[in-house]
Amino acid sequence: MSDDHTHVQEFFTARAADWDSRFPDDGPAYADAVSRLGLREGDRVLDAGCGTGRALPPLRTAVGPSGVVLGADLTPAMLQEAVRAGRHRDGQLLLADVVALPLRPGCLDAVFAAGLIAHLPRPEDNLRELARVVRLGGVLALFHPIGRAALAARQGRRITPEDLRAEANLRPLLTRSSWRMRSYVDEDARFLALAVREN
Repeated sequence: MSDDHTHVQEFFTARAADWDSRFPDDGPAYADAVSRLGLREGDRVLDAGCGTGRALPPLRTAVGPSGVVLGADLTPAMLQEAVRAGRHRDGQLLLADVVALPLRPGCLDAVFAAGLIAHLPRPEDNLRELARVVRLGGVLALFHPIGRAALAARQGRRITPEDLRAEANLRPLLTRSSWRMRSYVDEDARFLALAVREN
């Protein structure tokens, strides 16, 4: 495991047990973001870096009982919390790294990724790996239940021009990774960038 992965795993392992209680009001924001993916009954979707699985119930609702919902995370403690919360009933949990997913090319209709991009070791390559497992025309949602400025203020830092989530940085990054940005919202209550798999 690389130093990046060890750091990410340690960060989330230390926070897994009280993660949901620290952010108890995020449910509606997750449900709203999932609704914007345009999923249909029977679709196949991955929650990449699913953590405690907060997106799995709305994803299951969106694709119905005939759909496939997968949740992949690098941190066993986060997946254990997802099971404890009963969210494993809404999707199959995979202990897997999003940098090398154990999935066939083009097998998914969409990927939902909450708070993931800041933790990617090689964002361009890693977003390309997400594109690999999504069919042409499939959708990617990069989501956070708080906007960039509000998150920076909460963490006591400033947004820098290099921030990957800035539209001017994210749009070309997605383009280089086989995605085309379809919409971009960065407001206090949410961050949501939607992109379509192009090539």
